[in-house]
Amino acid sequence: MNTRISIDNLIEIVRTGGKVKTGMDVYSEKGVLLLDKDVLLDKVKILEIIKEKGISSVPVNTALSGGLWDSDGNVIKVTSDGLIDQSDSGTEKEEEVVRPPKRDAAAGDMADEIEERLKEIEEIKAEATKKYSEAKQSVKKVLTDIKNTGGEFDYEEVENNVHDLVEFLTTADNPFSYLSHEIFSYDDYLYNHSVNVCAIGTAVANRFNTNFSRIVDNLIQGNSSDLYNPFEKEKEKINQSFTCFYQEDLSDISLGFFLHDIGKILVPDEVLNKKGRLTEEEFVEVRKHSYEYGVKILERNKLKNSVIKNIVQYHHAPLYDNEGRCYPGNKKHVDIPLYVRICKLADIYDAMTSKRCYKDAFNPINVVTQLFRDYARKDRMLQYVLHAFVKSIGIYPPGSIVYLRNGQMAYVLESDGPLVIPFTDKNEKTLKFQPDPLKISSSELEEDKKIDGRRSVKTPKDVNDLLPEYIKKIAVKPSN
Repeated sequence: MNTRISIDNLIEIVRTGGKVKTGMDVYSEKGVLLLDKDVLLDKVKILEIIKEKGISSVPVNTALSGGLWDSDGNVIKVTSDGLIDQSDSGTEKEEEVVRPPKRDAAAGDMADEIEERLKEIEEIKAEATKKYSEAKQSVKKVLTDIKNTGGEFDYEEVENNVHDLVEFLTTADNPFSYLSHEIFSYDDYLYNHSVNVCAIGTAVANRFNTNFSRIVDNLIQGNSSDLYNPFEKEKEKINQSFTCFYQEDLSDISLGFFLHDIGKILVPDEVLNKKGRLTEEEFVEVRKHSYEYGVKILERNKLKNSVIKNIVQYHHAPLYDNEGRCYPGNKKHVDIPLYVRICKLADIYDAMTSKRCYKDAFNPINVVTQLFRDYARKDRMLQYVLHAFVKSIGIYPPGSIVYLRNGQMAYVLESDGPLVIPFTDKNEKTLKFQPDPLKISSSELEEDKKIDGRRSVKTPKDVNDLLPEYIKKIAVKPSN
């Protein structure tokens, strides 16, 4: 039977220890897969995301192995109109009861959880590859049109493509695990960089918006205990009185992130891709991509959106008082909008973790650490932005290379956990087989398989020859 059930009812079932399986795929209005029909839900996160997308009810098809179970594994009956049946179900024959899978041991529980997460990542990564390719082709077309027409491009087409990308990224929850990192190739760097900064910046902007809005709410309501603690865990929900950025603001901000480097198409290729050190004159030319060339292109297309213009014009401006090597020089850090500061951090992070014609990619762990050291405690508002950035990227970002305590080297697949895949033995020899991933935060994991924070991390170039094919398939994005 196919019955639509309130998303609030499903959340309550899972929150109280029950399980849910829809038996039918659930899609957003844009056609993005939000929930696979075969996923057994025992955590509320995915259901909450679906609810945030404006979906008030989802189908549950018991004929296709869907169902609802309480915390004891008993079937929860529903009426034809989707309401929970409160009548006694004890008369149902035991052999007819379809029960959810049981997890018997802690080790099996961890293995099942990792296996389920890997399946989710594989599915989302396939969708990410498609969205990434579409966004990359969009920025290619923009820059080609600008070069061919002297500055004009189809803004509406870009807006639609970015909207689809952002819709996916906010649904996927952790975009960095699904977007490939250009750490071994610098082909199409400018195109990839535009998409990456959009992805990184969007995640940070959303997290900052949630955290900072809650902090101001606490202050307004006379509770200042969270005022300087953006990492505080979620407390009891209160009525929200303040929102830093509204949804239309966030949409414009994501568009600005996508277009932030649009002016570089007017910088001569021989300067932009020079392998050696730039002369002072060449450096002045490169600097013009933001405050002169980028602004010129926006004006040529009659784009008067102040959010996009601010991002394009000031994403190299200072983040704190007297920060060096910033441009243009006519703005103080206090005059730079918060979303522009987010763009600058995302821009620096992606540039440093990507291979360029004149440098190799740095290990993401080192980059996050360096950015935190450079910008921590320099400015009160910047501190909130920086915390949102570090929480979004993670201490161990996807694409990082770490040592385990037993001497093995591992590739970080996902920062949440983190989830890592070893690729060498204890003597740093490449493994000839693909081992099971390890969730570092698991209490069941042996101590010698946890990350060794005392050893220096490696750069991607250092370990390139050691990487097996199963890692390279994850780390290197196929060319488009």
